[in-house]
Amino acid sequence: MQRAGFLRRAALVAGSAAGASLILGPREAEQAEAQSAADKRALNLALTVEYAEAVFYAEAVKRGKLDGELRAFAEQVSGQEDDHVAFIKSALGSSARGKPQFDFGDATGDPDAFADRAAELEDLAVSAYAGQAGNLSKATLKAAATLISVEARHAAWIRSIVGRPPASEPTDTPRDADQVMSDLKRLGLKG
Repeated sequence: MQRAGFLRRAALVAGSAAGASLILGPREAEQAEAQSAADKRALNLALTVEYAEAVFYAEAVKRGKLDGELRAFAEQVSGQEDDHVAFIKSALGSSARGKPQFDFGDATGDPDAFADRAAELEDLAVSAYAGQAGNLSKATLKAAATLISVEARHAAWIRSIVGRPPASEPTDTPRDADQVMSDLKRLGLKG
């Protein structure tokens, strides 16, 4: 599915709850509304993760303390994380959360700390998307899969840079919303 198709489908999912009661019976309308609310919660969680990544990489690039492969990684991934934020915000429309505040400390200015934090953030993104998969409607899940695959490549790339196996386990452990938010706070989310 192309991103434009995702945006159209996400808008339909979000708007379908309002009109569902006109077409469907009360029970089906409640299910459509709940599904839309679940999509919004899951996408807003993903948006918070994407904000964290986008701010982290932009700050690291701006500080100019990275070089070589780490700098190339940060520059490329920074732009992609900005695209992910825009993608999810467009899908959520007025339901999108605002960008929270972050404090990454020295992690954006020290190459070793940057590499470790980047690996943690990318692994968290993959596990966050995996943890929300069961909460998404089919159309939204299909679109989210286009982001999780890129997040998995980011995770493998930074793991390779720091000398960790790109895929040390045969499966990933999904993280629920509370776990994701707890990890984000530990990694730099304020509030």
